[in-house]
Amino acid sequence: MTPAPPSIAIVGGGPAGLRAAELCAAGGAAVTVFDAKRSVARKLLVAGYGGLNLTHGEALDDFVGRYSGGSGFPVRLFEEMIRRFPPDELRAWADGLGIETFEQRTGRVYPREMKAAPMVRRWIERLRKQGVRFEVNHPLAELGPGPSLRCRHTSEAANFSAIILALGGASWPKTGSDAAWVPLLEAHGIAITPFEPANCGWEVAWPDDLAGRIEGKPLKNLRVHAGPLGADGELMLTRHGIEGGAIYQLGPILRAMPEPQVVIDLKPEVAEATLARKMESVRRDFLAAAGERWKLGEPARLLLEHFHGPFDELDELVEATKNLTIPLTGPRPIAEAISSAGGVAWSEIDDELMLRKLPGVFVAGEMIDWEAPTGGYLIQGCFATATHAARGALGYVL
Repeated sequence: MTPAPPSIAIVGGGPAGLRAAELCAAGGAAVTVFDAKRSVARKLLVAGYGGLNLTHGEALDDFVGRYSGGSGFPVRLFEEMIRRFPPDELRAWADGLGIETFEQRTGRVYPREMKAAPMVRRWIERLRKQGVRFEVNHPLAELGPGPSLRCRHTSEAANFSAIILALGGASWPKTGSDAAWVPLLEAHGIAITPFEPANCGWEVAWPDDLAGRIEGKPLKNLRVHAGPLGADGELMLTRHGIEGGAIYQLGPILRAMPEPQVVIDLKPEVAEATLARKMESVRRDFLAAAGERWKLGEPARLLLEHFHGPFDELDELVEATKNLTIPLTGPRPIAEAISSAGGVAWSEIDDELMLRKLPGVFVAGEMIDWEAPTGGYLIQGCFATATHAARGALGYVL
């Protein structure tokens, strides 16, 4: 008589959960995916509205350095996970679904269709063909030894050979990524690093009249510094403060600063001496003249005037243009953040991503305490940790 295959429960139907389900099913396990919402991959679909940034094409040695985390972050282990499932393999995986990808000049990699829905639809079809069962509207209510789990609408816990938790972080809670799982793990004495917004906008105490004039205006081709770190890119000025890829990359250091601020080089490709030479004949109204001679846009001029003006000497304007300093009052709420920092502490996880205090229960994706900037690194990290956790779970049950 053929023995029954091992049973593996995947809790959470985001990219990490679906990837773990795929590998566990391919490895011979009977897989059930539980999700609290009425459908899976909601956050992935929302992220794909404007074009799903799957990964990034930069050199792998640079790529692996984009990840960080809280206390005890295992740099070598995380690098190993990314190298075992690198960007090229993620693109090959998408190709296996019939999803062609392309790399932009910036290095960002997208599906040719620039949408998440076709990929998600084909992925779920393939999972069903693999025999994966989906139990939606099944929010997790309890975890136990065995390992076992109970969903909110059931009275008794179900036992599994292994469980993989891929419940997400705390950003975009309307998609199900609401960190409601935290008390369930804390009940077992598992330490959770408090969640904080990552890849988010930062607030600035604009005067009302200034906010009304700059809201919705971009600042392009910048070099933005926070302490010793710098990032190139763009910023968007909002009524509340600043958003954009350049400031997202600086989130970890900004959160660590007692008085966060950014220093912006508005003309990073132009030396101070060159800026001064272009204004040699100007004797007054330096800021107005900079609009034409330096091609300095109105939003930049308004910020310079507010934070550093008035400019009685050209040298003062040159210095401010290369070092526009903007104090920040704090990050925007975590519900608005693209991703979150914090999660299951690394001290609670072994090298296979299994919880030390709940043998047979593994974790993957954004519920673990790691973070990365936007640009494809987040999804890549979810796939890589899920791949590692799935292999660990298969090794545990087989």
